[in-house]
Amino acid sequence: MRELIVEADGGSRGNPGPAGYGAVVIDAVTGETLAEAAEYLGVATNNVAEYSGLVAGLRAARDLDPTATVRVRMDSKLVVEQMSGRWQIKHPAMRPLAAEARSVLPAGQVTYEWIPRAENKHADRLANEAMDAGKRGEQWSPSQSTADLDAGRTARPAVPTKGRGELRAQPRTARPQSTAATPDTDDIRAARNVASEAPATGGAPPDLGTPTTLVLLRHGETPLTPQKRFSGSGGSDPALSDTGRHQAERVATALAARGTVQDVISSPLARCRETAAIVAARLGLDVRIEDGLRETDFGAWEGLTFAEVRERYPDDMNAWLSSPDAEPTDGGESFEAVALRVAAARDELLAAHTGRTVLLVSHVTPIKTLVRLALGAPPEALFRMELSAAAFSVVAYYADGNASVRLLNDTSALR
Repeated sequence: MRELIVEADGGSRGNPGPAGYGAVVIDAVTGETLAEAAEYLGVATNNVAEYSGLVAGLRAARDLDPTATVRVRMDSKLVVEQMSGRWQIKHPAMRPLAAEARSVLPAGQVTYEWIPRAENKHADRLANEAMDAGKRGEQWSPSQSTADLDAGRTARPAVPTKGRGELRAQPRTARPQSTAATPDTDDIRAARNVASEAPATGGAPPDLGTPTTLVLLRHGETPLTPQKRFSGSGGSDPALSDTGRHQAERVATALAARGTVQDVISSPLARCRETAAIVAARLGLDVRIEDGLRETDFGAWEGLTFAEVRERYPDDMNAWLSSPDAEPTDGGESFEAVALRVAAARDELLAAHTGRTVLLVSHVTPIKTLVRLALGAPPEALFRMELSAAAFSVVAYYADGNASVRLLNDTSALR
């Protein structure tokens, strides 16, 4: 039986914001690109865009060969786990899209595989091309595709396809298609997130009930904190100092008085686990560990001050300050890599704790990243936020995909 690979991706510049998807169908034996699809979606969330890309890719594979087995490869762990049946789909806007994806091909013909974002560049490029086209007031067309050329393959003629978006396919494998929209085209458009069309007034879309609230707590001080030394996930993993433990006790008292926290989740690093344990004991809750909340690995910079890094590794430091893709010296972690794992952890937590108030005990970079993503701000915004030890920040996430930053760097519990 023939095997096809579908690689799909979606993105939103704002979450929700201008969104688009990309999908590519590849021959599993030859590695040849058989079809490309992309579409600008208007205003939608990342998850809606990811699911829309999946549906488009499955349809393209079905149109090429409805009897083929299909291996879906995506960098959205949320979509892969939900479509594999390992995670529940609690988001009301996701259920119709997931149902649509399941209806394209029989379940026994499709398998799902998570891949790192770096291995999903073809679909990612198509999604960005679709969003760029939408910004110009256009819809993506195969003539705009550079993903195929970037992958070292030869561009092929375009043929029409039914349904959403446009498709590039080889004439010898494509079957004749009707250019009229099919009923499932209208169904999936109707099933998009209710926030997919922004109000004409520019106001936020209506919320859909009780938000999931993430209370973001930076751990208390360690001996390295007042010295302002790089202290990430690749260093000595220091414990709290006496000051840090006192801060954690004050925070615990403040949270107990509010009585709103229902779950406590911590980074695996010692300073966070200790802070979380002190707070959880006061609240009568257990602590769960989430690896995605760990601090950046700063490589050779661990334990050094900013000035020491500037003196020893000036070129690496300049690159790191200039680009989110730059890594600290000797295998450190880029801000882009941190953002990917933090966003994946966020999506998993939101899916698992819908409508609840969850305390996340984490570090400077992950917390700033969550705030940045909620605001739809660029990576350089990380350098424009202050985040003190044992400070609170709060982000609320609504069922329509909207996020609202309610608090940043609140240290009132320590005063």
